[in-house]
Amino acid sequence: MVSHTFSTKSIGQFEQYMTSNLQKLVAQWDRISDTANSSGQRYADMDCLHWFNYLAFDIIGDLAFGTPFGMLSKGKDIAEVQKSPNGPVTYAPAVEVLNRRGEVSGTIGCLPSLKPFAKYLPDSFFRNGVRAVENLAGIAAARVNARLDAPDEVTSQRKDLLARLVEGRDENGEKLGRQELTAEALTQLIAGSDTTSNTSCALLYWCLKTKGVMNRLQRELDEAIPDEVDVPEYETVKDLPYLHDVISETLRIHSTSSLGLPRVVPPGPGVSILTHHFPAGTVLSVPAYTIHHLPSIWNPSNLPALHPDRFNPDRWRPEHLTEKQKAAFIPFSYGPRACVGRNVAEMELALIVATVNRRYAFELRERGELETREGFLRKPVRCRVGMRRRRRADGAETA
Repeated sequence: MVSHTFSTKSIGQFEQYMTSNLQKLVAQWDRISDTANSSGQRYADMDCLHWFNYLAFDIIGDLAFGTPFGMLSKGKDIAEVQKSPNGPVTYAPAVEVLNRRGEVSGTIGCLPSLKPFAKYLPDSFFRNGVRAVENLAGIAAARVNARLDAPDEVTSQRKDLLARLVEGRDENGEKLGRQELTAEALTQLIAGSDTTSNTSCALLYWCLKTKGVMNRLQRELDEAIPDEVDVPEYETVKDLPYLHDVISETLRIHSTSSLGLPRVVPPGPGVSILTHHFPAGTVLSVPAYTIHHLPSIWNPSNLPALHPDRFNPDRWRPEHLTEKQKAAFIPFSYGPRACVGRNVAEMELALIVATVNRRYAFELRERGELETREGFLRKPVRCRVGMRRRRRADGAETA
């Protein structure tokens, strides 16, 4: 019913909304860099995770609801909430709400018997988490209501996710109702926001932490993107080999969607996998993080450079990549239940990584490993970096 939303033609129309929000990020980061430079600082200090969150939320807001949340313009985590169509409009920190929602959903998803009682449990983790679930639904409702109630002349030119959903039909040929549209748009918000920001943050961390990676990436981007271009077109960067390898390696080593979604063995004789037999009714899952870090798959020759806990984009070169590794790489899951928005995510990541790393130089200010919190996703807690505008001849100075 919604697959047409992610057709090749539709995805091509989404790029304009990604580009416009990336231009807002560039304007903000240029201003921050110039302010630091005018005060005598070589680099501006920032937590890049905050800005990647603002960017990802504004992009998915533009795509799923018809207008960005305005986080990039404000430099703040804020969104409207409306828990019923005619209810009062309040405001909530959407990133924080999504974080709480993800953590409590990850827990209740593993222990579903807790769900009816979660909001009554004495632990504030559950009470606040359930409230976050409600607030997140309210955020989606507020934006869908505003879009559907807007004059036709305002919305008719939009070629975004919500426009495609409005065109959808169910098995009886009926359009989606307002509640169904809200539910679908909420799904896009959950699936397309901090998954992207987490990965963008982890990618910058690993590129800065691993010697030589940022230099190679920036050399490739410099050769492909003209000097006068702030935000490249997807057609310019989609086939850049090292950019592709860096993104793939980040999706492998960080694995932001790390939990395995539960699947139940259907009635009958059960199922045998390798040497294990699982009877009907068994709940099985395939955790992506575990699969992405198995030495037997990712380093069968026991080479130090290809250790699965080591960030090495070169493992994606054809001479190193095996068929078993291709099959085991599941950042978007696999089969008919795989992520329907994969092509959108790949476009967005390529544009973010190409824009940010071609235009800016960074120095890593995090000590030790990238700290994460575990919920439905593996989310970085923070990533402190120094940032400044690049000179195209920076060379080794950028790493």
